[in-house]
Amino acid sequence: MEIWFSEELTPDVKFCIRVDQHLYSARSAYQRIDVFQSPEFGRFLTLDGYVMLTEKDEFIYHEMITHVPMAVHPEVKDVLVIGAGDGGVVRELTRYPDIEKIDMVEIDPMVVEACKKYLPQTACKLDDPRVAIHYEDGLLFVRSCENRYDLIIVDSTDPVGPGEGLFTKEFYGNCHKALREDGIMVNQHESPFYEADAVACQRAHKRIVEFFPISRVYQAHIPTYSSGHWLFGFASKRYHPLKDLNEDRWNQRGLECNYYTTSLHRGAFYLPAYVEKLLNEVE
Repeated sequence: MEIWFSEELTPDVKFCIRVDQHLYSARSAYQRIDVFQSPEFGRFLTLDGYVMLTEKDEFIYHEMITHVPMAVHPEVKDVLVIGAGDGGVVRELTRYPDIEKIDMVEIDPMVVEACKKYLPQTACKLDDPRVAIHYEDGLLFVRSCENRYDLIIVDSTDPVGPGEGLFTKEFYGNCHKALREDGIMVNQHESPFYEADAVACQRAHKRIVEFFPISRVYQAHIPTYSSGHWLFGFASKRYHPLKDLNEDRWNQRGLECNYYTTSLHRGAFYLPAYVEKLLNEVE
């Protein structure tokens, strides 16, 4: 008998992955956590029935949410990562020797433990000495921060359940306060394709532009995310994602990526017309 994992993208659309084995299932205080083994995507993590990452395509998401701001900001020392319990963002950040401190705030310790055991490909750098893991609500954590970070990466789940507070006006305002005068915030910005996702994308963008003088959106193709077309937000107090991109400086680091390049960086900010229209409506 074949077993298929099915995720409902809209009432009329489902995304399915054939499963070889159900490796892990548990319910934490916040959500249901499952890890599956599949022939096409390898192991994959779901929270409350939604795909968070797969071994086959997670590199796209984690490279694009991390290396884009790192190629723009000239001197990142202190980083705050909110969410990201799978460890993929931390893995990419630890490739930069000049980063001194990474605070990772994850509300659910069971997600971290499951990823350490079943998804070591992503969770392999959570024990880096520069990483401090805080098991608490990111919304509450950032309230007490002021002028502390050069970069904030918001790797949240969708704006429902535990991740809902990370899409609020209060949260983005506190992130602005927590950044230094030249700080950058990058967040996962949902998909613009299906109507409900597009509304969430607009809502987040509207709230971010209220606080940051520079606010842009960029895109990537991630096959296992809703519609495959995914957006990220780039918000900064000083740096423009294209005008301040230093390609030579980043390329001299010699970091080998499977998706990100500085040429792709530039192209990612050129959005389809329908996406530009969605964003312009709320700016």
